[in-house]
Amino acid sequence: MSHISYNKQWQDAQIAMVDMLAIETPEQPRPPETDTNAAFQLVATMFVKYVQIFRKLEQCYDQIVHPQKRRLIRTVLDGCMGRVLELKHEMISMDFSEYHYFDDILADLKLTPNDLEIPIPNYFVLERAQAIEKRERLLGQILARMTLDNENQETSGIMTMDDAIRIIQSHERARQGRLRAKQIGELRLNDQRARQRANMGESKMDKIIAATIIQKYYRRYVVQREVKKFREEEYMFLGMAMPTFHKDPLKRLLADVRAHEDERRKRQEKHEITYQQALIATREKIKQTEGPDMKERLQEQIRQWFIECRNVSQKFPDFPDEDDGGSNKIFEKKTVEELQEELDAKLESKGGKGGKGDKKGKKGKKGKKEKKGKKGKKGKKKKKGDDEEGWTLPESQFVTEMIKPSTQTYQSFWETRDEAHNFEQNHDNEIVKEEKRTEVVEEIRIEVDALMREELKNLKAAIDKTKEKKKKKKKKKKKAKKKKKKEKDLTPDRTMESLYEELVMNRIIIRPPKVALSDFLGDFNYLPSLIRQAKHEPMPTMYDVKQLTALYGILPLGSEKVHEIAPQVKGLLICGPRGCGKHMLLHAICNELGANLFDITPQNIYETYREKEGIKMLMHLCSKVGKNLPPTVIYIGDCEKLFKKKLKPEEKQFEPKRLAKALPKWLKTIKPGDRVLLVGISHEPYQGVVKPMMKIFQRAILLPRPEYGTRLLLWKTLISKYGGIITPALDITSLAKLSDSYAPGHIHNTIVETLTERRLAKMAKHPLQATDFIPGLAHHNAIYKEEEDAYKSWWKKTPLGKKRERFLEDLESGEGDGKGKKDKKGGKGKKGGKGKKKKK
Repeated sequence: MSHISYNKQWQDAQIAMVDMLAIETPEQPRPPETDTNAAFQLVATMFVKYVQIFRKLEQCYDQIVHPQKRRLIRTVLDGCMGRVLELKHEMISMDFSEYHYFDDILADLKLTPNDLEIPIPNYFVLERAQAIEKRERLLGQILARMTLDNENQETSGIMTMDDAIRIIQSHERARQGRLRAKQIGELRLNDQRARQRANMGESKMDKIIAATIIQKYYRRYVVQREVKKFREEEYMFLGMAMPTFHKDPLKRLLADVRAHEDERRKRQEKHEITYQQALIATREKIKQTEGPDMKERLQEQIRQWFIECRNVSQKFPDFPDEDDGGSNKIFEKKTVEELQEELDAKLESKGGKGGKGDKKGKKGKKGKKEKKGKKGKKGKKKKKGDDEEGWTLPESQFVTEMIKPSTQTYQSFWETRDEAHNFEQNHDNEIVKEEKRTEVVEEIRIEVDALMREELKNLKAAIDKTKEKKKKKKKKKKKAKKKKKKEKDLTPDRTMESLYEELVMNRIIIRPPKVALSDFLGDFNYLPSLIRQAKHEPMPTMYDVKQLTALYGILPLGSEKVHEIAPQVKGLLICGPRGCGKHMLLHAICNELGANLFDITPQNIYETYREKEGIKMLMHLCSKVGKNLPPTVIYIGDCEKLFKKKLKPEEKQFEPKRLAKALPKWLKTIKPGDRVLLVGISHEPYQGVVKPMMKIFQRAILLPRPEYGTRLLLWKTLISKYGGIITPALDITSLAKLSDSYAPGHIHNTIVETLTERRLAKMAKHPLQATDFIPGLAHHNAIYKEEEDAYKSWWKKTPLGKKRERFLEDLESGEGDGKGKKDKKGGKGKKGGKGKKKKK
């Protein structure tokens, strides 16, 4: 794609964004929506449309070369990403479910499931590539040092004579065996050649006849190869056969596309360097050429304001503080009298005492009483009936501060701009001059304000000394108000490198395996709306799990601006049966973000950080290093042990309760913008106490047993990945049926164990069959219904699960949306029912 096509894609995204802004910020306020289903459908449709815009903008930001366009796209991209997260949390608050299904919306909008997949922006890693590389180098050096120390300890003993003789003998026998095999092979080859010569000598053929026979066989071979290739392509086109990846013609095309994308990224870097140089050079030039005139003009304007105020009020005005805007306050479109009244009123409200203050206090009390009364009435109305009040779309900071201003900038400047002459997509010098001119004006204004304050101070000192003393006292009171508590630093004298090295040496910081979120396979659920029509709750799929991982674990931590404003998820619980991919999701989060991975599992920290002081130091190190090297993922394995009532003897020795006590206090220190996520992994969450567990982990992802579509996708993809060729002899649908109640990890291990080098070598004569995989699959333990029911019953005990159950009960009874009325049911209603039975 050229820059023209990416600009067109950006334009399409902005047109769609304008449509969304018409819904977000209508000209006339809409009446509240009383139908909860319609309200949820509106939010769900907005979510799907924002995901479409997000996908387009992410691709544009990744491939557009123009540095100034990229900055504007980045702002809209972050705003769109944050809005997607807000809408997801809004849907959770409406129907009290982590999983949401959009099959009906996709059908209405004529979209495919691939269009709904949450993209992971490439800039999460690319823009921090140097920092990640430096960190990986440091981590590699420390780990190499650790392995050398371990090897030295292991090899410190001296080898005995018997051991040395055994090693020499084994190597000598292996050498003799190789020579013998080589000699036998040569003898067989010589015998074969001798037989061929003997046969050729018996009957001689004419050269023309021999050439004709060779041509005939060769032409037949070529035609058969072409027909076979055509048949395979037709089957792949019809979806009747899987593409063979080692012969797939699309592989080369994809490689060319990736190479072209990498080339555009390199051009981005070059354009960015030239743009940064232009910013510095233009700023210095404007400061040198236009700076003196700007300074003189500002001083004259401020002096003129002094004189006008003196003529009107017979006294010199108070110069506005820098927090209020300084001299910018003076040049607002207001008269001298209005500006002076504002300044006087501000001074009175800050330090005024006496009769006026008492009157204001009385009025304030009355106003508060009136407001309280009004609020109380409104509150009662809401409790009586939520249906009367209805639902309204909450305002979004992402829309007002990021999306709307950026869209207006695009419409006013970039939409109508002709860039036919700018084929190389270099930066625009005129825009740079305008930006830097405003920066220089602001810098000079601050300098001039400081000079003019001194000048005004001297003028007042010469005319009126008493007022100056009072104002000085008032200013001192302002400074005394600002006091903030700081956290205690337990390691003030240590560098960040030494703290990082300590955590690596103690095996707290570990290197995650290279896994991408796209490697986590799962098929889309195509029938949830029909299942709900039949009054059943649809089971989530692995596709839904992957979506939740992106929304809870990756997108909020990728951008600092998004993390500051978006709804916070400090703790994430990933739970499910063994082999379902919990650790794979954890490693995918770290790799997609380029994040540090801290392992604070009780078994891992027991030897190094003991007792209360040790845990305190560990949490301090995790907080300090994690916040200074964001993003950071802190992992706890088998986290249900932290919240068990009774621990087994082998679990007690690691003292998991120490960590459980320290976590709530530590989570309070994580603020918006810190980009630290606590991830707990559990295969038996039902063994822990639900309430304290869910206080630590605000969101939970429950991995289900893979359904038929996911199992079929796993068999097809993994067999091809590990060198297997799928032929009509291999019945994959039967394998998908037989592997019901088995986890994805079991299927993966079965394929790896079956497709050995020896079996792959025989594949040409003996194609793969379903019977090859059944013995390996039988060695694994299946996920039984009792275990699945235990997960479901645990989920219903969580705070969100309880709300969901009440919500469904209210829907079945036809009493509305499950909000407000559930309190009456859970409270007085039950007691009243019992009382009636006693009376009877």
